[in-house]
Amino acid sequence: MATLGFSEVRSLAWWQETQAAGLNITLTPAKHWGARMISDTHRLFGGYVIADETGHRVYHSGDTAYFDGFHEIGRRLRPQLALLPIGAYFPDSYRAVHTSPEEALQAFVDLGAESMVPMHFGTFPLGREPMEEPPLRLMQDAQRRGLANRVHLLGEGETMVVPPVTSVLLDRPTTRGAVTS
Repeated sequence: MATLGFSEVRSLAWWQETQAAGLNITLTPAKHWGARMISDTHRLFGGYVIADETGHRVYHSGDTAYFDGFHEIGRRLRPQLALLPIGAYFPDSYRAVHTSPEEALQAFVDLGAESMVPMHFGTFPLGREPMEEPPLRLMQDAQRRGLANRVHLLGEGETMVVPPVTSVLLDRPTTRGAVTS
């Protein structure tokens, strides 16, 4: 890996943690095979939760289909902010490894996070759905479920200020932080 410019690479299994730059990083399960090319071998794939000492916890799912593991991730790691994919869901066979906008919203609910930032859409065609469709479907479902004020569509390079941790279930200090897309 040194030839690629990395001074250190740490391999983790699901639920293992490591610390770097004052952050705790936990590898989480995902429903995806991790292959990138036809000849690539299928290997386990994951997301991660990054937590700082103030109580902020950000979950980045990576590529994933909807699965029951979102409940366990939420129970174990209690993310405040969930970054979830909403593109590459059509044709339906793609949903073996990717979530639809509605499934991503259900994953957000399962996680119990305070806020959601959708990702994995709108930059270039990933699936066969129209590029403008994923955020429209997501926000329609969020509106229908009374969650629209907790879903934040960010433009390229847009910054979102994360509010203090407010959940009464979280026994953590409240501070402010920022996430940049």
